[in-house]
Amino acid sequence: MSSKNNIIPIASDHAGYWMKEFIKDELKKEGYNIKDFGTYSSKSVDYPDFIHPVAKAVNDNVYERAIIMCGSGNGAQITANKYPFVRAGLVWSKEQAKLIRMHNNANIISLPGRYITLMDALDMVKIFLETDFAGGRHERRVEKISKTL
Repeated sequence: MSSKNNIIPIASDHAGYWMKEFIKDELKKEGYNIKDFGTYSSKSVDYPDFIHPVAKAVNDNVYERAIIMCGSGNGAQITANKYPFVRAGLVWSKEQAKLIRMHNNANIISLPGRYITLMDALDMVKIFLETDFAGGRHERRVEKISKTL
């Protein structure tokens, strides 16, 4: 995967902290450059404080794709999707990780830190980073996501 500045941003709250650290370390071993937006400990924090900066950077085209997580993945995803050019997908399986890229051209993957294993999370992230958008019939649908009625 090519990314703007060859950097993958990552962020979490306290519930996703250990998963973030694991994914960050494993991706670095594989040659990815990581920008850690925090949190930097397992001390309780508010997830929007860490998700907003990542989502804004993806929205502003600073980064091509990003990784976010919180306890359920829902709060992180909802926060990220407040930005008009962000398409954050919550994933619980490898198939979802592939489909959010292929069908939805998702640019942020959101993980449920309390509900999946570290290895499953890493596998899902790798699939997300390595899968291209299928385009075709999905293109017109994705174009409609950012439109307002």
